Amino acid sequence: MDAFMDYYFEEVFCDLERDCLNERFKRRELVEYFNSVISGCAKGQNQSDNTTCKNFVTSALRYHNNCKSSNGDVCLMGKYHNLLYIAMKLAYDWSLQDNGVVAALLDACEGTFERIFLGAIFGTSAPYFLAGWKSDFMDKEENVSALVFFLDHATNANLEFQDGLKSYRFIDVPLESCGKASPVRVVIQMGSAEVLMILLRFGARITSDHVSTNPIESILDRLKEYNRKYPYELVTCLKLSLRAVPKVLLTVDKAVYKHLELPDDYNYDRKVALEKYSDILEDHLMPSSRCGLKPVELKHLCRCLIRQMLWENYELPFGIQKLPIPMQLKKYLDLLDD
Repeated sequence: MDAFMDYYFEEVFCDLERDCLNERFKRRELVEYFNSVISGCAKGQNQSDNTTCKNFVTSALRYHNNCKSSNGDVCLMGKYHNLLYIAMKLAYDWSLQDNGVVAALLDACEGTFERIFLGAIFGTSAPYFLAGWKSDFMDKEENVSALVFFLDHATNANLEFQDGLKSYRFIDVPLESCGKASPVRVVIQMGSAEVLMILLRFGARITSDHVSTNPIESILDRLKEYNRKYPYELVTCLKLSLRAVPKVLLTVDKAVYKHLELPDDYNYDRKVALEKYSDILEDHLMPSSRCGLKPVELKHLCRCLIRQMLWENYELPFGIQKLPIPMQLKKYLDLLDD
């Protein structure tokens, strides 16, 4: 396999037009070709499909990195960069189990993972209008499956990525085409409960960022607009999000209440919740224990603390199954029950 790939890159790939892989159908044709090569080499060399796929991805990475190094450590883009997308699709197609190789593929060049996230969030066509490219995966279902595949590898490899002075895990790297919002914020804005569940199980952070306020607060504000005729998907997103945080952190402008001369330890969350979200509280969409009206349940606080410890050790969500606790509690920790 190595000899074949070296020959291919030196004698075939180098003669291809620079923009030959810009179109999705061209990348798919090359994926189909390499799928046949991997299958044939595996049989001819009496190796497993996984080993042969690993050899291809390693060869593709080596070629890309060599070209990048020869250009002053700047990616040549065009076909040289598109080769990474082909390697990514093949790694998924063959369920490549070598964590180091997949991690190296994720860490190869871009520093953004829109190719993985946008297709799962929006489907196969929308990324073209957002970012000018089309997903390399066949449909939304395959995009979601690929997202889980790469989330699993990134978690097992303890991957972190730098964006300026901030460090992010794979699951929280901002999406450039979405105003640098986090994937979980974009999913919540889309009201996609299925993808939100995946992100939350893998430990996506629900926090405020430079984009706007806490994502859960944005859900509450949107629900107010529906005059108590709440969309099912949006309500589901709210309930799932509430499972993943100890309580909702509401935005409080203390200057508004300055004339009241309230004590420093005053429960502003309670006041804001009653003033802004009384209908939502009355309709039992948000428990009073999650917004400062009542103490948070001890069981829920324990869940959040255990998940935080698992997150710190890169063990979400599959590390939950290693815990010596009843299955019902495992489902509770994994956000499947409440």
